[in-house]
Amino acid sequence: MRVLHTIRRSRIAQRLGIRTARRTPDGGVIRRIRTVPVLAGAFVLATGMTVFAPTTAQAAVACNETALVDAINTANSAGGGTVVLTKDCTYTLTTSHGSDADGPDGLPIITTAITLSGNNNIITRSTAVGTLPFRIAKVASTGSLTLKGDITLSNGLAGTDGGGILNHGTVTLTKSALTGNTALGKGGGLSNTDISEPATGATATFTGSIVSNNTAIGRGGGIYNGLRSTLTTTSSFVNGTNSGSQGGGIAAIESTATTLTSTPISTNHATSNAGGVYRLGGTMTVTSSPISGNTPNNCTGSTPAVPSCTD
Repeated sequence: MRVLHTIRRSRIAQRLGIRTARRTPDGGVIRRIRTVPVLAGAFVLATGMTVFAPTTAQAAVACNETALVDAINTANSAGGGTVVLTKDCTYTLTTSHGSDADGPDGLPIITTAITLSGNNNIITRSTAVGTLPFRIAKVASTGSLTLKGDITLSNGLAGTDGGGILNHGTVTLTKSALTGNTALGKGGGLSNTDISEPATGATATFTGSIVSNNTAIGRGGGIYNGLRSTLTTTSSFVNGTNSGSQGGGIAAIESTATTLTSTPISTNHATSNAGGVYRLGGTMTVTSSPISGNTPNNCTGSTPAVPSCTD
């Protein structure tokens, strides 16, 4: 008895997964073939087993200023996305690529949810003679910036607040760093800006990260957590001579919440008082986070007192 093996299959049958049939010319046995929909990125073996092909990895951004700026502009235009950085690359910014009433920014203003996925990277303002002042990044109220994978932002120089990052939205650092940035206003490393009602305050979260050697002429040499804003640090370090007028390490001024967990704050300096943490109002929680070795004192002048801090 002959069996006719059907080769052709109806497009409709393929899409709907229905059974198709063919009869042999002599009226013999019907060979039924079941077609099944196949997902993109998969193929079917003769045994009927579906095997999924590996997804192509996202290409890293070339190791230069133009490529990084273009990638962030593209992500903003697309409504957000992930920008993968070239391993071990230092992206040197020679000029600003964003600017508004808060001053110039090295990167385009972050207006959507953007993740910079790194692998031992530095994004830094050029040290060349003649380089104009600009902070590294600004996050708008609609924006969210995530740094992960050992990314360091350094040498930002802001004429106002936030030498490294000025945050009106959401910032997340995971195993990353803010180092050697300067603000002529508040928040040498990062400034969670003061937000008036009824707007929602800025939010910054540090996990396994470092804030060191930043300087503010105003409050918060390392971090400034302002009105209605929220700061959370976990397993991080705020040390290495961050310097500000009050709160060399951290200044929290009428903020919604400042939560420090397993975050030592040490060897920072204030030109006035509270070299470690300065608090004015707001809610503050300090857990397993020693505040010590700061000059001229650790938390003097805070109202109410900083939990677990002694001078």
